Amino acid sequence: MAGTPFIQKTPMPGLRLSAGITLTMLSIVVLLPIAALLLQGASFGPANIWEVVNRERVWAALFLSFRLAFFAALFNLVFGLLLAWVLTRYDFPGRRIVDAAVDLPFALPTAVAGIALTALYAPNGTFGQLAAQFGWKIAYTQWGILLALIFVGLPFVTRTVQPVIAEIDREVEEASATLGASRLHTLIHVILPMLAPAALTGFALALARAVGEYGSVIFIAGNIPMKTEIAPLLIVIQLEEFHYQAAGAIGIAMLLISFAMLLVINLIQILSRRRMGHV
Repeated sequence: MAGTPFIQKTPMPGLRLSAGITLTMLSIVVLLPIAALLLQGASFGPANIWEVVNRERVWAALFLSFRLAFFAALFNLVFGLLLAWVLTRYDFPGRRIVDAAVDLPFALPTAVAGIALTALYAPNGTFGQLAAQFGWKIAYTQWGILLALIFVGLPFVTRTVQPVIAEIDREVEEASATLGASRLHTLIHVILPMLAPAALTGFALALARAVGEYGSVIFIAGNIPMKTEIAPLLIVIQLEEFHYQAAGAIGIAMLLISFAMLLVINLIQILSRRRMGHV
């Protein structure tokens, strides 16, 4: 009818109600804790925060946590992408078992995972004894921390990329081959650009999980200051000593560094999507 305004129907009825509920839950779960941390930092003062953070032990813990988290997420990006491709594109005996095992780090308590990894890779453990024969030591070193971070972060990349791989039509690969492209050229210039946004999302999730990981790391790390002490453990130590403002200062430092890293990843993700849109 003429003069009747056009009403766009959406799958979610009640935009105001649904948006209000979403923003309320987001505020309770995410925004309020972050705001409380920032308010505590504001009351403590920027100069005092810098005094707490600008210590050799704190910088060593922060550098260790973020450096190993980045390397673990980078490893998971490559191996998780490969694992997702194999699980999606190939059918082999035991595939369902392997596919289910990917979710174990989600279901397994982190402390249990840390104890299990320590038992396996300690000098008297099954794999630890094998590594000792080659002169390697895994547990109670940075290698042990890296191993624990890889374990907890792998599912994020695999589960994020799997649905995207399943949606890629095989005809795209066949068309590329018909035009004379090699498999490597098809992989680099056709498949990977389509997977890049999802892969970067999985990388960001794995990185965020690894930065704040505590339970699976403290058992296998050795927790030696300046060597294998992670930043979350340093925060817990400050809390146990009732230095709440110092713990908040270290938490704010981790928050700012994490935000900067995730912001860069999101910018790269946006650029990759725009590039895909122009292709």
